[in-house]
Parts: sequence; structure tokens; C-alpha cells
Amino acid sequence: MISVGKIKQYANVLEKPVSRGRQEVSLSAFAFLFSELVQYNQTQVDNIAELERRLEDAGYAVGARVLELLCHREKGNRRETRLLGILPFVHSTVWKVLFGKAADSLEKGTEHEDEYMISEKELLVNRFISIPKDMGAFNCGAFVAGIVKGVLDNAGFPAVVTAHFVPMEGQQRPRTTILIKFAEELSNKIYRLSQKTFDFSSFVPEPVV
Repeated sequence: MISVGKIKQYANVLEKPVSRGRQEVSLSAFAFLFSELVQYNQTQVDNIAELERRLEDAGYAVGARVLELLCHREKGNRRETRLLGILPFVHSTVWKVLFGKAADSLEKGTEHEDEYMISEKELLVNRFISIPKDMGAFNCGAFVAGIVKGVLDNAGFPAVVTAHFVPMEGQQRPRTTILIKFAEELSNKIYRLSQKTFDFSSFVPEPVV
């Protein structure tokens, strides 16, 4: 029998505070597990688009659960209902829980009012992936796009979310941009918000202690 001692026990994992202790997973263990996920799904599909869709589906399930967990632990079961609240929530809170830091940038699209972009110079899921030449367009960021979509959809902000490589001058590897295009029913609301001044450049990553 394992002695319980005086360690506080939680009846439900959702009751354990996010901020208590350092919640870390071995990077090598994650890299191995994610590699297995990619390789398994690769054997189940015939093209890159289908592989990315399967990774997005896997990420979607993670995003839905992350939203539920964070809302329960940090917000007393209250979910963000404002567009200009949910985007920083994803950029900062969700990103920190998953990757240990806020995303590098959050920007509004210049061509369409209903598009926003979360960018990472070196997205973790792409860091240790070697893509064969015949799969040059493949982006493992589809998994993270699925996470973002899972958070947004379940928070009441349906959107199409996709991952794209963007070449960067002076850098060997391109950055990854998660493009968020909100559903048509949100377009009018987004247009009204676009008439207000809002500086997304204020969302810069905080130093990791």
C-alpha cells in the first residue's frame, strides 16, 4: 500500500490549480510521442492535405479540453465572451500552458477584417521535424491550428484555422503563422470592432522565469 501521508488529495483533476508548481513534460518525451502521432497518421492517408487534416482533428480535441480546464481552474467556469478577449487568451494563457511562453506575436490581417494571425519564429511541433523533399508543403503546425480551433469553437467563436510557413529574411527556417478566419456570422461584430483602435503589438511575450 502506498502511504498517502499529508499530501492534499483532489477528488477531481480539474480542481488542482494550474499555477501550483511547475507543470512540465519532458521535451524529448513529447518529441517522441508527437513523432509517433505524425508517422501513424501518415500511414493512414494518401496525401499531405489529409495528413494535416488528421493532425488538426487531433489538436482540436486537445484545444477543447484545454479550454475547459483553464476556464474551470482560472475563471470559475466563466468563458471569455469578447472577441478582443479570446484572442489574447489564446495568444498568452493557452500558449503559456502548452509551450511555456506567450506566442511571439498576435496581429490583425491587413487584407480582411475577419482575419488574425498568431506567429511563432520556431513552433515547437516543427522544431525537431525533418520533412522529406516530396512532402515539402507539409506543416506539422496543423496540430496547433487544430488546438486553436478547438479553443475558439468551444468558446463560441467558430473559425477556420490553418497553419502556414512564412519565409523570414536572414533565417534558415521559416516562421509558422496560425491564420484565424472567423465564421461569417461573426463578420459584422468584427467589422464594428475594427472601427475602434486596438494595438495588437502590445501583446509581446513575457520573460519565462
